[in-house]
Amino acid sequence: MSEGPQGGPRVALVTYSTKPRGGVVHTLNLAERLHRAGEPVHLFALGDEREGFYRPTDVPFTLFPAPPRAPELERRVLDAVDALTEGLATRVPGAFDAVHAEDCIAARAAVEVRDAHGGGPVVRTVHHIDDFTTPALVDCQRRSVVDPDLVLVVSLYWRRLLAERYGVLASVVTNGVDAPRFGRPAGFDGRPLRAGIGVGDRFLYLTVGGVEPRKGSVELIEALAEVRSAVTPAPVLVIVGGHSFQDHASYREGFFRRLGQLELELGRDVVRLGTVTEAELLAWYHTADAFVFPSVNEGWGLVVLEAMAAGLPVVTSDIPVFREYLTGHEALLVPPTRPGALAEAMLRLAWEPDVRARLQEVGSAVTARFTWRACARQHADIYRRLVRTDADGSAVAASGADR
Repeated sequence: MSEGPQGGPRVALVTYSTKPRGGVVHTLNLAERLHRAGEPVHLFALGDEREGFYRPTDVPFTLFPAPPRAPELERRVLDAVDALTEGLATRVPGAFDAVHAEDCIAARAAVEVRDAHGGGPVVRTVHHIDDFTTPALVDCQRRSVVDPDLVLVVSLYWRRLLAERYGVLASVVTNGVDAPRFGRPAGFDGRPLRAGIGVGDRFLYLTVGGVEPRKGSVELIEALAEVRSAVTPAPVLVIVGGHSFQDHASYREGFFRRLGQLELELGRDVVRLGTVTEAELLAWYHTADAFVFPSVNEGWGLVVLEAMAAGLPVVTSDIPVFREYLTGHEALLVPPTRPGALAEAMLRLAWEPDVRARLQEVGSAVTARFTWRACARQHADIYRRLVRTDADGSAVAASGADR
């Protein structure tokens, strides 16, 4: 087995995309910390080599061409699995001691390559379980959980769920945040960004993740409509993000209809920015007055930590994954799918500067507990336990790692 400066096994980290979705963000940050610690890692994904990842990185990576976007979700998933399998088969066997897959698509591809070509064990991190409905996708997701040699999760909630639903005992390795990267620069001026969308000094709520069912987008605008009637001048909601493998077109159509029913105007009361560069995302974190994230289903909620690191007071859903690192003292927690309760919390942030100041102060203590360096250290230990070196220098799966 070839060893890096730290003597670790060669690990291929695999994800399905280069866009800034949670699992991809996790993979990129983890790979960077491992690489900087001297661990021999290489990043693989589907994407355009000319464009690279959503931000520059110093990690060695290879991108395989993504297949044309099929109209049906099932075909898109299966085509992506095939494309990633074909690419990995040319690069991974014999070159890496283990493969770490960060999503359903990557896990299916990694297992296919392992079973067809041999090689080291497959590690899978489950960030969340998708609500697939067709038999082919339900089976694809099930196999992506039960077929890897080792399964990791980012929270205790998902550890319990995988045990109950799939009979898989997973290990918990929490996410991290690069607090210095998200910290507000001295002298930052958000007025140009505000002027660019015509909101002036109106109270600005920010949410990240796009418009989709699990982000609670409709409930958020319903809450905003209540807040608007009580705050002068009327506040504005800025929505960043939107890239998704799934097609939420019908939900978005309902979202826009609801905007009209609530007499909220797109571009005036609600501003959708779509996917932005990391520099633009940081600028919006530093421009906003508060962060609102009424998600109903998350693996961890990386953007909550990012917002706290940027110094924003946070309102989010009172769901199990958030209760693992938030008590209600560090953020305002509200019952999911309850627009009235969400509006009350949003009003507190608009009306009570002392509450905003308190949340901003305690948020830094939360982010200090979760670093990518600690996350990478845990992963490096896991890789070493999973792969051992024989006397002849060859890498084999360690005892207990066999399928």
